Amino acid sequence: MQHELLFEIGTEEIPAGYIMPALAQLEKILGDRLTALALPYSSLRTAATPRRLAVAISGLAERQPDREEEILGPPKKAAFDQNGQPTQAAIGFAKKNGVEVEALQIMATPKGEYLMVRVEQIGRPTSELLAELLPEVVTSLNFPKSMRWGAGRTSFARPIQWLLAVYGGKTVSFSLDTITSANTTRGHRFMAKDSFPASCFSDYVETLRTAQVMVEPTERRTAVLAEVTKAAQQVDGTILPDDELVDTVCNLVEKPFALCGTFEQRFLALPREVLITSMREHQKYFAVVDAAGKLMPHFIAVNNTGTKDAKLAADGHQRVIRARLEDAFFFFKEDQRRTLADRVEDLSGVIFQHKLGTMLDKTRRVTALAGLLAKKLAPEHLAHAERAAHLAKTDLLTDMVGEFPSLQGSIGQDYALLSGEAPEVATAIREHYLPVRAGGTLPVSIPGALVGMADRLDSIAGCFGIGQIPTGTADPFGLRRLSLGLLHIINAMGFSLSLAEFVDEALPLYGDKLTVPQAEARRNVLEFIKGRFSNDLTGQGIPAEAVEAVTSVSFDDPLDCKRRINALMAISGQEAFTVLAGAFKRVINIIKDNSETSVQAELLTESAEQKLHAAYLAVRQETAPLLEASNYEKALTVILKMKEPVDTFFEEVMVMAEDENVRANRLNLLTAIAQLFLQIGDFSKMNAINQ
Repeated sequence: MQHELLFEIGTEEIPAGYIMPALAQLEKILGDRLTALALPYSSLRTAATPRRLAVAISGLAERQPDREEEILGPPKKAAFDQNGQPTQAAIGFAKKNGVEVEALQIMATPKGEYLMVRVEQIGRPTSELLAELLPEVVTSLNFPKSMRWGAGRTSFARPIQWLLAVYGGKTVSFSLDTITSANTTRGHRFMAKDSFPASCFSDYVETLRTAQVMVEPTERRTAVLAEVTKAAQQVDGTILPDDELVDTVCNLVEKPFALCGTFEQRFLALPREVLITSMREHQKYFAVVDAAGKLMPHFIAVNNTGTKDAKLAADGHQRVIRARLEDAFFFFKEDQRRTLADRVEDLSGVIFQHKLGTMLDKTRRVTALAGLLAKKLAPEHLAHAERAAHLAKTDLLTDMVGEFPSLQGSIGQDYALLSGEAPEVATAIREHYLPVRAGGTLPVSIPGALVGMADRLDSIAGCFGIGQIPTGTADPFGLRRLSLGLLHIINAMGFSLSLAEFVDEALPLYGDKLTVPQAEARRNVLEFIKGRFSNDLTGQGIPAEAVEAVTSVSFDDPLDCKRRINALMAISGQEAFTVLAGAFKRVINIIKDNSETSVQAELLTESAEQKLHAAYLAVRQETAPLLEASNYEKALTVILKMKEPVDTFFEEVMVMAEDENVRANRLNLLTAIAQLFLQIGDFSKMNAINQ
């Protein structure tokens, strides 16, 4: 038979950011453990509030099936002595598993030969297994910070107050420190303090709903949105869309109750992002905008309880936000005493990296790189790019960014405009930080993109130049993120450039600060960025073989690489391409280390090789302008004309002829053909896609 398991861990209020990761862990750990125990189930769903993590598993089998289990023991060489007699290791292994030594078998494994015994395992009742499993699951959950409480030894995000564990309508009994599991849950801390019985998930959800708790996050999130929208409508406004804040607030309350508060009109003189951040970061308040999207002197707070006196509750929130905004207003006025340009030299007091110097050093390098990039890619934006790079890091010295670090870049834009900088410069100061995270917003302006590229190239080059290379578990300077950001900017802006050229420009700017030889650092940087490029494309669903076919030949201009990959993908489904790819693999295998491409027509005596040579010359001439124009898909269509001449050549011509000159001439012809193909990619690596 099958039954439902309902399990809830009741706690003190868990930090909002811990809840969803904990639910994901709970789902995975339970699913994996049940699978390992050979206990099938039909579905698993989770629920949570700040005071509880819950999971319901339906269709869970009543007991384990009886099964035969293979148990590995000690290595064969340790189990028998030189005379073939069992050692104490073999005897102990047999005794432990309740069999005679004669019942032990030898099993070959990747690590060598080991003793093995087959044991009949009688399935145990699920209720017994759960009593052992559930406390293990609780202690297996990891949090960014955990705590212990009382005299107990359990570590958890917050003190555990109760445990609900019901299977098939019956309590699964176990203890964790001083807490014993039961069949009851608890309602809202302030509005329904009592305990309530629950026997299944649907009953549990409805019982808690009656007890003023919305236990399902999706339902609670919908309620948060409805509440804040309704509150904003009281002042003819709407909330500023903020999905991340909605998610946070959803995990701060068990049932949302929103109210609208007001602040003084004078605070609207603050930059928009300052106002929003002041409300959002510390107080988790929603900003209110009018029909034109302009900020209004109102905010929406979400409480965990209803209030009898809404005005009194709003007054409390207003006193708090007034203090925050007064601080912001003071920082804003103090910051205006100096322009960003006045602060540049003060960057000498901010360390970028202790081996790589200060932020002033970085500013000078980034300004130089941004100028070089602008001259190459967009000369008309040179002045704005260099000016933006010169000022880009100065807002780190402002009181406002000191109070609200997330405003870096944004406050720099506002202060740049206030001090009379060109709008293009101000925008670039903000945009050079973009994208902040994978998949984030990218720069729109060319100066912003150029400064962002220069900033990332400088950081990557510097870290590799002192041997700070990311490992599988550590990337303290976020070089993977910086590399992806660089590649995404290049792609979004359509910049065609040589990465090697600008890495060569970036490294010398560090002077004698680098500890890794420049050639080695250059090689490592380019290989690292190439790896991020490949991983990014395969993550988007592009076959790894197509990416490898292009990047294995050359990786320098990411935009050009992507064009070649797209061309290969567009044409790889054609039957002719599949055959040609196979033939090209044969060409590569035959020519090996031959690099000569000069062909003497008078030595081409066979009809098939003459036709192949003629086809090669025609295709080379036709593809030359197409390759020059980066029209790779059309160039590949022309190259496909080589299929039949290549096939015929291999059928009728012996490449490795006895005559040394004839043999060399044929190898040169094949090498010339290979080099033509390799201008787009190594076709031989595409076979896997088409098989």
